[in-house]
Amino acid sequence: MTDQQTIDAYTAHVADYLKVPLPPEQIESRVAFADAVGSGLVLDLGSGPGSDSAFFLRQGLRVRALDATPAFVEHARENGVDAHLGTFDDVTEVAEYDGVYASFSLLHAPRDAFPRHLAAIHRALKPEGVFFLGLKLGTGEHRDHLDRYYTYFTRPEIEAALTTAGFTIDRITTGMGTGLAGSYEGFILVLAHA
Repeated sequence: MTDQQTIDAYTAHVADYLKVPLPPEQIESRVAFADAVGSGLVLDLGSGPGSDSAFFLRQGLRVRALDATPAFVEHARENGVDAHLGTFDDVTEVAEYDGVYASFSLLHAPRDAFPRHLAAIHRALKPEGVFFLGLKLGTGEHRDHLDRYYTYFTRPEIEAALTTAGFTIDRITTGMGTGLAGSYEGFILVLAHA
């Protein structure tokens, strides 16, 4: 994610972001991801302030966090997370990770970049590596009132994109929730493997 307006919006709302409660479906999916990985190295892609990374560390996983917002990276580092400043295009590893966790981060990438990012994630995973993808459901692209850029996908589009990238989908959960902007929207949580 390289959209400066989105990065600026997150920079201005770090404290508010930390107060946004996770919906129960996301909490359960995060646990399911950690259980599926078991042990090893996880990439928290678009890690935000590192809350999920900290959870994975407590579960005994090794974690590398990557985010494009310097304020998020700084907050994560202050809390013991191995956080790095970077974008989705910085995922260049091959068969490096036992799991990749992309929780509501890839929705900030342009639609035409989505297949390329999924392919890079697939390459970065070890064989049978676990992938978690959280996205908002919908169509089109727009900015919210905080000026964050969003790309929305339908469930069939997400399933097709994952299959094309070489993933096998293990589980899909959908729900409704309220994010940082306060809007109540549908979401999809996908657990898959390479």
